[in-house]
Amino acid sequence: MRMGWLGELPEDCISNIISRTSPRDACRACSISLGFKSAADSDIVWEQFLPTDYPEILSGSAAPVVFSTKKELYIRLSHSHLPLDGGKMSFSLDKESGKKCYMVGARQFAIETRDNPQLWNCTSSPDSRFSEVAELLNIWRLNILGKFDTRLLSQKTTYVAYFIFTFSKGTIHGCNSARMSIRYLNKRENVTYKAAVNTITTRIPTCRSGHRSGHQSLHRLGRRRKDGWMEIEMGQFFNNYGDDGEVEMRFSGFQFEKFGLIVEGIEFRPKHDAQ
Repeated sequence: MRMGWLGELPEDCISNIISRTSPRDACRACSISLGFKSAADSDIVWEQFLPTDYPEILSGSAAPVVFSTKKELYIRLSHSHLPLDGGKMSFSLDKESGKKCYMVGARQFAIETRDNPQLWNCTSSPDSRFSEVAELLNIWRLNILGKFDTRLLSQKTTYVAYFIFTFSKGTIHGCNSARMSIRYLNKRENVTYKAAVNTITTRIPTCRSGHRSGHQSLHRLGRRRKDGWMEIEMGQFFNNYGDDGEVEMRFSGFQFEKFGLIVEGIEFRPKHDAQ
């Protein structure tokens, strides 16, 4: 391939140009020529795609993160999750944009009546990234509340919050009317307000039998993930500079006896244009 004057530039200059594109473009540049591959794989490029506070994020991991290049680190963080805060939270990168993604584990939630072992079971799951998940045993009043500091997220980014769950032995009962919402909590003015947040009410189809019909109804409402869990969108919000304080996430339902729901956590991912 004839590169013209562009191929005559020093490698550092080519790297600086590529660093102003995207991770996808940098990977494509590798196929242009050997010179471009060297420039596109350089730390100059992939340092720009990593969050500026990545050293601080890595320091919060219980196990050291070993990598030889910044591209290797980016690929690792975009294809797996990094446990943080004693395993109560996990971090990863959005593969397309390099934006931050976080999942908050069920241990971090305020769950009403959680301390009653007849109603909730704090158990482990081999399929979960967390050491503990919350299993709903038998309850009428369901109220799950979580909070997250938006300063941890990427700035100038619209985020989508997802409720991550599965079923106990493939069954669920009574969750025919569940409300999921997300909103900002403004600490500066000590008031609660909504700011560019969708508060939604999700009506889960009635599933009184507690067996296959309920599983199929909830299966249609949620989306199956690659890790085997399911997810439902709770809402969206725009994170400007992270100075709006915390967002509050709530999952609630107050009708009918309920059992069979297993909660892994709530995940924050940047919204893609197709969403």
